[in-house]
Amino acid sequence: MTKPPSSVWVCIETTQEVVTVGLRTILETAEGPFDISTTGPAGDEPDVVLYDVIHMRDGDDSGLDYWLTQTASTVIAIDRTLRPELGARAKEKGVEWAIDLGITADELVAVIRDAIAGNLEDNPAAQEWDAGGYPGSEDGLSPQESAVLALVTAGLSNQEIATELHLAESTVKGYVSDVLVRHGLRDRTQLVVLAYESGLVRAGQ
Repeated sequence: MTKPPSSVWVCIETTQEVVTVGLRTILETAEGPFDISTTGPAGDEPDVVLYDVIHMRDGDDSGLDYWLTQTASTVIAIDRTLRPELGARAKEKGVEWAIDLGITADELVAVIRDAIAGNLEDNPAAQEWDAGGYPGSEDGLSPQESAVLALVTAGLSNQEIATELHLAESTVKGYVSDVLVRHGLRDRTQLVVLAYESGLVRAGQ
């Protein structure tokens, strides 16, 4: 059995200072099986890179290309639900995992822990971007948003959805709110219509 590391270096790549400060504070004050640092020695590679896809809004993908092709670091995208095309580009480049800014502190630390252990597939807060796509992707929904929307259609409350998906209720509320705003919808009834139109559920289910 491999001994877990005593410290982990997580590099935060974003253009927005408030995101950097928030993520750094969460990670460097976290209690867990190892210490998390957001800086490391020159010339070394971070264990995990949190790459904010907002970097790609001007069409420059070179930073992401470097992390994916020139290092052995685990790259996790910070997805932007209001800019789904950026997440789609990151996925096409080869990023396999993503989180969004609605993630809680505990969920973020758990994602880093599972990334180091190689168990991200078991973490509900880490969205796996499989090559085959998923229902709702063509409508700009993230995998986690699709999962939430399907349960909204089943009549579950935010708290029930949070329990079902092992998420914080505030995270679920964030997903629901983002989808409502992005698609210009008024309420959960219209979310149900979107779910049917996106193929998340079918009539008779």
